[in-house]
This record gives sequence, C-alpha cells and structure tokens, in this order.
Amino acid sequence: AAQIEGTPEPPHEWSDAVGLMNSMHSVPDKSAPRWGLDGLRYGVMHTLALLPGTAVFGMAYGTVAAQKGLTFAEAAAMSAFVFSGAAQLVAMEIWSHPITLGTILTLAAATFVVGLRMVLMGASLRPWLGGLPAAQIYPPLLLNTDSTWLIALRYRAEGGNDASVLLGAGLALWAGWIASTIAGYALGNLITSPQRYGLDLILPIFFVAMLVPLWRGPRRAVPWAVAGAVALLVQTLVPGYWYVVVGALAGAFSGGFIDERK
Repeated sequence: AAQIEGTPEPPHEWSDAVGLMNSMHSVPDKSAPRWGLDGLRYGVMHTLALLPGTAVFGMAYGTVAAQKGLTFAEAAAMSAFVFSGAAQLVAMEIWSHPITLGTILTLAAATFVVGLRMVLMGASLRPWLGGLPAAQIYPPLLLNTDSTWLIALRYRAEGGNDASVLLGAGLALWAGWIASTIAGYALGNLITSPQRYGLDLILPIFFVAMLVPLWRGPRRAVPWAVAGAVALLVQTLVPGYWYVVVGALAGAFSGGFIDERK
C-alpha cells in the first residue's frame, strides 16, 4: 500500500488508526472546526505521495473496464461517482453483457458490502466535524477513502482543526483516480487480445497482492479461508455472482469472532 512520505506519516495498521481515533478525543477543542485554505493545502500535499500507487490501481481498473466492454463514458462515470477502487474492481468481476436485473442487484449488494467500512469511518469523524453545517461536511465525506481518512485522523490527533483537510485530500485523490482510469481505459482499447498479454489475470493478481500486507498470521487468515470456502460452495449452488457477496459476509462474520479472542 502507498505511504505518505515525510511528516506526518499515516499509520500502517488499523490498530494504529484506532489509537489515532482515541487520541482525537483528547485534543482540546479551543474552537469550533474551521474551514480554510491551510487545511485544503495540507490535504493536497499529504496526498501527493499516494498518487503513484493510485495511478497503478486506477489504470488496472480502466484496462479491465475497456476489456469488459464498458464505454468510455461508463468507465469514467463509475470512477467519478462510485470512487471506490475495491468496489469497482469487484464490479468488473461481476459485470456481464447483457446486464440483467440479477446482475444489477448483485452489483449493488457487492458495492454495499465493500463500502460498509465507510459507516465506521464517518462515525469516527463525528466528534470533530459533527458541529459543521451539512453543506460543509457532506461533500468531503463523498470523497472520503481509507487514505484520506487516515490523513485527517493524524492531522486532528496532532491538534489540527481545519476541516477542509479532508476535502483537499479527497479532491487530489479523486482527480488522480479519474485521470489514471482514463489512461488505463485507453490502454485497454489498444489491446485486442488481452489474454495474449495476461491482462485477464489483472483482477486475481491484484486481489492476491492485496492479501500480502494484510497477513497477520494463520489465526487471522481463518476469515479468508471461510470466505473462500463459502464463496466456492455458493458458486456451485446459486447461479450468478451472489457468491461474491455471500463469501464476503461469511468472512466478515467469522472475522468478528476471531477478533473477540485475545
């Protein structure tokens, strides 16, 4: 995963992020959250180091989208309005022609499951940003990602109080994401035989690579095994791509029990 270079550096693990959330409550609130250019610049500058990794991720999505038969407008619109790399790549795995009602429902369910973590992220920001008018806080939340959330948490834990840091980080990452997906789409359209270059392996390779930095030992890998086994079982019993949703839910459910143990 990409890291912020320089100071401050975002945490590498979710346990560190929890520590940042706890420290947010100890930051003295000398005034209500403000909204200014300083925070906007801070958010943009501390997102620059993430852009190379984001570009690779976005180009992978754009290439797969072109090979799946999406038009340029469809691929760009998905990047602009969904703005979730994981959800978009999962959607490409499910995407088929012609699109049926069952496919649409599966796409919606998969996107919902992938995005559930955003509920907790938004809740963690409420103690700091809850007093702002809706017009000031909801637009930045639409651009919130794991990376921008971590940048905002670290900024707040160090005493910052400019809420526009979330907007600056989100806008920079959003612009980089759209640009890289457009480049990937152009590349995908230039290649008539994706199998010849191994482009049909982009999705499985990408998701396997994502597991490497998440490895925390055999016990923490139990939810992965549960998700995979349940997905394979559902795939043989239920038509369509519901195995993606059911497998993810089974893995998350079993992970909850694993995390309860000390």
